[in-house]
Amino acid sequence: MNESILQKYSGRRLEDTGLLREEEGVDDAGAYGWLRGIRDRAAMLELRKKDGSILAVSYSWLERVEFNPSEGITLHLGGRSVRIKGRNLNINSSGQQGLFQGITRHRVPWIQEKEQAAFAGQGSAVPIIERIEW
Repeated sequence: MNESILQKYSGRRLEDTGLLREEEGVDDAGAYGWLRGIRDRAAMLELRKKDGSILAVSYSWLERVEFNPSEGITLHLGGRSVRIKGRNLNINSSGQQGLFQGITRHRVPWIQEKEQAAFAGQGSAVPIIERIEW
C-alpha cells in the first residue's frame, strides 16, 4: 500500500516472492501461457525447449501461422520457420480457444516442451507440446 512510484512502476512486487507483476496476468495452461486481460498482447513469444534452451521471437516478425492437425503449428518469422509439434494444439482443456488462436491473437507469451508424463491424469483434451523445431 505504501509503495513508492518507482516501485509501483518498476515491475516488481514488494513481497519477497521475486515474481514480476506481469506474471499476475498470465494463466499457465501447462504447455503454454495465456494472457488473461482482454486487451493484453504479448510483444514477444518465448519458445522453451526441454533442454533449457530458449528462443524469443517478436510477434512483429510473425508473417503467417499455419495449423495442420497432423503436423502441428508452423510459424513463419522473417524467412525462418518454427514448427511446434504436439497434440490438442487447437483446443484447451475447457474446449475454448487453444494455442493456435492464442498465437494469432498475440495472447501467448511462452510455449514449453514437456514430457508426456507431466500431463498424466489431466485428461485427453490437454494441449501437449512434444517438440519445437527452429
